[in-house]
Parts: sequence; C-alpha cells; structure tokens
Amino acid sequence: MLWWVLLGLGQLLSLLGLAVPDDFPLISPKNCSLDCIIKGGNNCEYCRITREDISLKLGVAREEMFGDCVPWPCNFFLGMHTPAACQHYVHAPHDVTVEFITNDDPTFETAVISWRPSIYGIAFLRGFQVSLQALGGPQLYCQLFLFQSNLSLSAMEAQRVYRSDPFPHLALGMQFAVTVMALPVPEVWDNFYHSKYFFTRTCLEKNGLEKCQRDWYPTDIKVQQDGRDIIVTFNLAPPDLGISHYFSWCYGGGMRNYTSIEASPTVNKTHHSYHLFGLQSGTNYSCEIAADVVDAIRKTFSFQVMQMEDEPPTADSALLALLLPVVIVLAIIFLGLLTVISKKKLKKRMREMKENAEVIKPHDGKCMHEEHSPILMTRPHPPRLLICYSSIDGPSHARAVMLFAAFMQQHMATQVCLDMWEALSLIEEGTMSWYCRRIQESDFVLVVCSRGLKQQLGRKAQEPRECWEGDTSLVAVSLIGEELGRAKSKGHDLSKYMTVIFDYSKETDIPAVLGLASRYSLMRDLPLLFSHLHGVALQRPGQHLQVEHISEEGYCDLPAGAALKWAIYEAGQVYGCQEEEE
Repeated sequence: MLWWVLLGLGQLLSLLGLAVPDDFPLISPKNCSLDCIIKGGNNCEYCRITREDISLKLGVAREEMFGDCVPWPCNFFLGMHTPAACQHYVHAPHDVTVEFITNDDPTFETAVISWRPSIYGIAFLRGFQVSLQALGGPQLYCQLFLFQSNLSLSAMEAQRVYRSDPFPHLALGMQFAVTVMALPVPEVWDNFYHSKYFFTRTCLEKNGLEKCQRDWYPTDIKVQQDGRDIIVTFNLAPPDLGISHYFSWCYGGGMRNYTSIEASPTVNKTHHSYHLFGLQSGTNYSCEIAADVVDAIRKTFSFQVMQMEDEPPTADSALLALLLPVVIVLAIIFLGLLTVISKKKLKKRMREMKENAEVIKPHDGKCMHEEHSPILMTRPHPPRLLICYSSIDGPSHARAVMLFAAFMQQHMATQVCLDMWEALSLIEEGTMSWYCRRIQESDFVLVVCSRGLKQQLGRKAQEPRECWEGDTSLVAVSLIGEELGRAKSKGHDLSKYMTVIFDYSKETDIPAVLGLASRYSLMRDLPLLFSHLHGVALQRPGQHLQVEHISEEGYCDLPAGAALKWAIYEAGQVYGCQEEEE
C-alpha cells in the first residue's frame, strides 16, 4: 500500500510541476564497509563495493564474485540479514549517459557513467551494478554500488542522478556497451537493466592532430613546376611525434612514381621540399603523401604538368593521337565478341546444371520430364546451415562432424558454417557474438547430439555458476534452446532447427532443451535431411525422388563419403571402449 501511495504522489507532483526540482545534485559513491551497509549507518547511503570487501567480509573468492560480471541476487549481500529487503521488483534505470573526463594518458580514455533510478519500485531499490564491455574485445569491467539497509527512497527522489566510479584505460576509437542494472535482480529477468552503446573518442578527437602520430597528415601542400619537373613543399610533423621519414605515390600517364622522403629537422623544422622527375608534359597526376608509419593517413593532391612553350610535341604523342581511334574500334569489337562468348558459356552451364543437379525417378525407373526436376533452381542461393556440436566427446567425434560438414557442402548443395573453419572470426568477435550472428544469418541450424553434449548440459543445469570449460558450442546450444522456446510460444515455424545423431549415439542423447527440433539419424535419414534443407517432397503420387549418392548405401561411393564413413566407424570404436570402461 505504501508503494502505491508514493507512486501516485510522485506522478501527481510531476503533473503539477511542484516540489520536483530540476537541479538534483550528482550523487557519487563513497568508501564504506559492508558492515556499515548492513547495519544501516548514516554515512553509508551510496557505497562502492570492492573485490576486497567481498573477499574479506563474505569469504568469497574474487574470481567467483567478479569473473564474468554476473548480476548476483540481492540476498547474496543483504538477504541473509533482512530477507524482506530483496523480495520486491525494481524497474530499470533510465537517462544513462557517458561522460569522458580528463586524464594525463593520451593513449587511453576515462569514462564516468551516470543515470536516474526508475520511479517504479524505487522504495525497494537496494543499489546498482554497472558493467562496461568492449564489443569484439576482451575488456570487461564491473562496479557494484549498494545502499545502506535502512534507506528507502521516495517517488520524489526518482530525479536523483547517480554516478559510477571512473572506468580508466579504455582504448581509443573503440565501441563499448554499458549496462546499468537495478538491484535486487528479480526472479523474472526482464526490464531490470538499461544498456547503451557508445564509442570512445579517437586520438584525434581527444588530443588533436598535432599529438597523434597515426592520425597526423600534411595539411599545407604547395606544388610548383620547374621545367618538366615538379617541386612539392609540405609541412612537417611536430617534433614530439618523432616522425622523420615520409613517402609519396604519384599516378599518371600509365606510370607510378614512388618517392621516399627523409626530412632533417636541423635544416628546416616546419616545411620540406622534394622533386618529382621524369614526368610527362600535358599529363594529369594524382598523388598521395603521408608519414612513413603504420596505418598513417594519406593526404591526396593533384596537378598537371604544363606544356612548355619552347617544347615541340613529341613523336610519341603524335603516334598516340593516330592510334587512339584504332584502339577504340578494336576494343569495341573485342567487347562484343567477349559478350557473345560469355552468353554461350552461360547457356551451356545452365543446361549442364539442369541435367546434373539431380535425378528424379518414378517407380518404373524412367526419368521424369523437366518440369519435375530442378529443385536447386528454386533458391537464389544454397541454404546456409550452421552446425553445432560438443568437443567434449573427443577428437574422433569432432573429426566425424568436420567430415560430415565437408560432405554436405560438396555434395548436398549446402553452404555450411562450422566453428572449426572460422577460428579467426571467433577470436575477433567473441564466442557469444559469433554464435548470435550466425544463428540469425543461417537458414537452418543443425545440432549434432552426443552423450557428452547431454551430460555437459545436465551438469550446467545443476551447477549454473560453473564456467563452460572451453566447450564453446554449449553456448550455442543454450541459445538455440531459447530460440526454440520463444518461437514455439509465438507460434512461429520451427523447421529452422534440427538435431542429428550418428550411428554410435542414441536418441536419448538428444537434450530435452532441443526436444522441439526435427530429429534425424545418420546416415539412415540422409535423404530426409536433404529433403528438409531443400524443401522438396521425397514421395509424390506415382513418383519417388532419388538424389544420386544421397542415401545410406550410396554416400560412401564418393571420396568424401568414404572418409566420413571411416570417421564414423572410428568414433564408434572410441565410444564402445568408453562404455566398456564405465
């Protein structure tokens, strides 16, 4: 009842414009102990909680507490003493802003986050957790702030602005995501946090052009002609940047001219001149000049070498004027012939694709007419398939998965995405970002289920705080399970998601979280999997679809299929030995 009274009072005052000043002071965190927060001391209204506080007061290891910036439930800190304080829902903060503050290091940025609490549930607000993560990078920071246990904010205090501690050593020119979470974390995780994306300033924005070596470039360039030679004068970099070597590229008249430039600060500290020799009269040139450092910005300038009054036209220029019309005519004839040949090749290739894409046979064994055949022509591109699996089952299982992916890409007209083939992208984007993007981009997602995969998922359900132990595909399986449940609840099509098992696995190895996905047993159901991917029926009245080499007996006739069959056999032997040991 008190909560509804406070909420109504705050909304009424906001509508009337009364008693809610616009200039609420910024509230910054203080140094205070957990004992002071729990006992409700007057000097512990808004306190920072450090790793040392957690380790000393609660006996919890730092890595466990702050390793992944997990928003721990409120009762982990306060519920042991006042359980009722953590049993209410608090809405997400708003007006999250990022402010860059001055520091002495020109190579890094320092940011402070500020926000306002929501009026919904403000009486039960116990604190905030702020996390900052570099997108596509390893940087991850967390800050935790708590109110003293006796503090209860009113609806009028929803206009307060709270600040975080500074986040130092942020790389310049990078994108970050900041998330501000209201505590206590509710049992239903929704609308309790607010995220914001921002870029740190570049070195040029933070320090200016004269203090950034990689961003500096010449701004004052003058060109003069001396006979048929060109003299270029440009401003030198400030001495503090330590740049003494430059380079220049010039293009014109079918020629490229590279010039290495070494400027001596003892001769001239502000400008330097260099010569361009052997240029053609009457020719336009486009040039670039830059400092000789990694990823330097290049300044572009252009000029024309003027014809000298006493210089007669050269024999080369007269010959070029005569040959130019002939060259143009020959070029037109060549392009015409090339177009005709290209069209003939394209028609021939299309005819071969129609003949070889697939063979559709009725029960009497005779081939059908053209209107029933080309299933591969119904798609603008091959279906994109993401394959997920568990590496915990050992290298023999991983090898079987890799050879299965190779067989599908070579002989089942499918564009396969596999983490073993994109290790560099995984490192650059991060595991979670990579799998999220691939799941969204793929037309189909296939999970190779195994005993180890189900055991790992079961272990994570019992021990949610444990790490993934390096098996990154378990992250994808969890995401796929969430997508299946969401699609089912909204009535969406579930055909995008499939599960398969090899001969050495059992149907009971399919995790319950993937129970809504289509199931196939390989290699027995290989034709059914092909039908699923390409959306074609295997049976029609009086007709039967048979794709060459796409069957349990025929796939091993191909070299890739034979290698896959041997890999499945070896993985089955390993599984058999493991079962005997158990």
